[in-house]
Amino acid sequence: MLPTIDQALQELKTAEGLNPGPWVKHCVNTGVAARNIAQKIPGMDADKAYILGLMHDIGRRVGIVDIPTHVYEGYKYCMENGWDEAAQICMTHSYPLMKDEFDYEPQTGNEKAIKEYIVNHQADDYDRLIQICDSLAVDYGFVILEKRFVDVTRRYGIMEGYIKGWDTVFGIKEYFEEKMGCLIYDVLPDIGRTTLLTPKPWKPPVK
Repeated sequence: MLPTIDQALQELKTAEGLNPGPWVKHCVNTGVAARNIAQKIPGMDADKAYILGLMHDIGRRVGIVDIPTHVYEGYKYCMENGWDEAAQICMTHSYPLMKDEFDYEPQTGNEKAIKEYIVNHQADDYDRLIQICDSLAVDYGFVILEKRFVDVTRRYGIMEGYIKGWDTVFGIKEYFEEKMGCLIYDVLPDIGRTTLLTPKPWKPPVK
């Protein structure tokens, strides 16, 4: 099950009050990208794609947290509300390599729960769609993948495994473009302008 579009937008508004930041606009744009891509693919539900994009980072409502924490908090929150399809995306959106992300033994409870979920889950087109839209959407619009990867690296530094993850996302791009019959960038509003913008990387406010 899923929240309605209105419910998802209200959830983001509430979450923004709890944890203000550019992540909220990023979620809105992820939803727009997912909807626009899904509209070009027979058999995909554009409204469902939009809702999943809106909700993928809802775990950030708990505050400024790391990837495993926001992933698992989003999963728990959606499951508590009966939104199992949104909970699935909360779990998978940050792990495009899926089970291959976990070539190590997690130490925290959150990561252990995420690994157990992902190794037992077969990614579907909605998982893949939000994984790539997460890489296309920023708070100020849409950017080409290379720009987004540089932005993330500027904020967090280079980590082992990044290149393999990037290659996987490029593969997802090609997968959907074959289904769409056009470039993904063709359906992202104003990407030619926003991809050339170079705002300073966002940093959490100092408390």
